[in-house]
Amino acid sequence: MIAHVRGEVAALSLDSAVIDVGGLGHHVYCTPGTLARLRLGEQARLATSLVVREDSLTLYGFADTEERDMFVLVQTASGIGPKVAQAMLAVLPPDRLRRAIAESDHAALTSVPGIGRKGAERIVVELKDRVGPVLPASAAPGTSTAPWRAQVLQALEGLGWSTRDAEKAVESVADAAGDSPDVGQLLRLALRSLSKA
Repeated sequence: MIAHVRGEVAALSLDSAVIDVGGLGHHVYCTPGTLARLRLGEQARLATSLVVREDSLTLYGFADTEERDMFVLVQTASGIGPKVAQAMLAVLPPDRLRRAIAESDHAALTSVPGIGRKGAERIVVELKDRVGPVLPASAAPGTSTAPWRAQVLQALEGLGWSTRDAEKAVESVADAAGDSPDVGQLLRLALRSLSKA
């Protein structure tokens, strides 16, 4: 397993980066949140997970080991492959995802593209006892205004919307955020506003 890569960011795209490690370019698929932290020509270190298939070796990169470990864990649930696992982390940060599984929050899990009600129930049944300790909602990151904006914006960009359209959609749902914003619900509202535009 390739645990991490460190080197210069040689290229960036909507869903991946190329990290130059000793003259060898590693193509690494990343979540929008991870890609947002990378800058061309600058040094970067990504925790990674190598997914081996009969016809490919695919490297997935993460901002930290906690995110990578959640990526690996959710793939142990039946029917969850690397693409859906990556989408889960694009919509829900690791602490929020852990809490959604531990508290059987099917609504949060179904806010992820590719996960329906039955899939969410299966994830909860298979992973509830394996997600580890969960922070209470009041202590979890992402409960203030700024983090939810970044999460919704990154998720929309990860789904292919332009930054400009995504920012407009985030502004359109700001009034619905309240004191304890539900990122999944706000993402759904933002997607609705984009589909009407």
